[in-house]
Amino acid sequence: MKRILIGMSLFSMILGFTAFECSSPDITGAKLYISQKNYEKAKEALRREISKNPKSDEAYYLLGYLYGEEGDIPKMISVFDSSLAISKKFENDIQQQKKYYWATSFNKGVAFFNKATKTAAEDSVKLNYNKAAENFNNAIMLEPDSSAAYKNLAYVYLNLSDYDAAIQPLEKLIALEKDVDGYSLLGEIYNDKGSQSMNAFRTSKSPEDSIKAVEYYNKAINVLEEGRKYFPENGDILRDVSNAYVGANRLKDAMKSFKSGVEKEPDNKFYRYNYGVLLLNAKEFAAAEEQFKKAIDIDSSYTNAIYNLGVTYARWGADMREKAEAAEKEDESYKEKFKMALPWMEKYLQTNPKEPAVWELLGKIYANLGMTEKSKEAFDNADKYR
Repeated sequence: MKRILIGMSLFSMILGFTAFECSSPDITGAKLYISQKNYEKAKEALRREISKNPKSDEAYYLLGYLYGEEGDIPKMISVFDSSLAISKKFENDIQQQKKYYWATSFNKGVAFFNKATKTAAEDSVKLNYNKAAENFNNAIMLEPDSSAAYKNLAYVYLNLSDYDAAIQPLEKLIALEKDVDGYSLLGEIYNDKGSQSMNAFRTSKSPEDSIKAVEYYNKAINVLEEGRKYFPENGDILRDVSNAYVGANRLKDAMKSFKSGVEKEPDNKFYRYNYGVLLLNAKEFAAAEEQFKKAIDIDSSYTNAIYNLGVTYARWGADMREKAEAAEKEDESYKEKFKMALPWMEKYLQTNPKEPAVWELLGKIYANLGMTEKSKEAFDNADKYR
């Protein structure tokens, strides 16, 4: 996730005092202290003015200016709002200062983010990312419709591995601007949370974990399907929505999604492979064979496709044998499929020789072909590597 962010151009901000205007002694004193950079004295004078004159729009405005100078953006916004609630006299000045401090906060966030990416010490990395988050949050307070600040804030949280915190800015980014990264990243987060919940379910066997997993996967589907409407050619979104369908056990929907992926990117071996796995599980053996073969044509060393092509022939043969037995027919044509499985399983084991489950499957294939010695050798290897 490490990357360098780009800052915004910064314009100057000038505090203007209205000339020839009759002001209270405290307002006049505050302006003098401000010109002398004596901000504490200026704030004291302005607080006295507000206590005596709660409707002093100028006192609130000047106090907001001082909080801005001190970098206390939340307080600055609060007192600016108090000034505007009294009158719109300083509205233009307030808007200009908010724009200035938005750019200042944004650029500080960028600087801290970039510093974090170049820092090795873990504590310093975290400190700089947290400072970046603080400044991007300030920018958001100043301009709540700032999509750039939400996007950068999300990147900060992702680099901190605080995925829960990243969800809200990504949701806001998508709402403000149909951003391709927003859809992709949010879908990826929900997929990861679904995977974590499913892994927890395998350990705990708690239905709650299973329900959570499906909920997260469905959230991923909703986000990513919306993203597909705006970015139908985006490979990351298509891949992630397909995985979400599988996680949610919505296999028919997943089949359509992967088929769409293959049609859009026929040379994408991963789409071919994933579509093939779904077809294999649906016992559409001929269609699965086609996808795995094409994946191997794209990458002749793609071991997952090599293995699953062998599995396809083995399951295909077993299915044919079972059907023949159920119909009480003497039909050994199933053996041809087992023969077709052999070279692929053997090729897989050349690069992955210590996988007992694969040796066991190979032993069964040999047994179905009456190759007794080979079968025994394969089962012995399965026991050896367990």
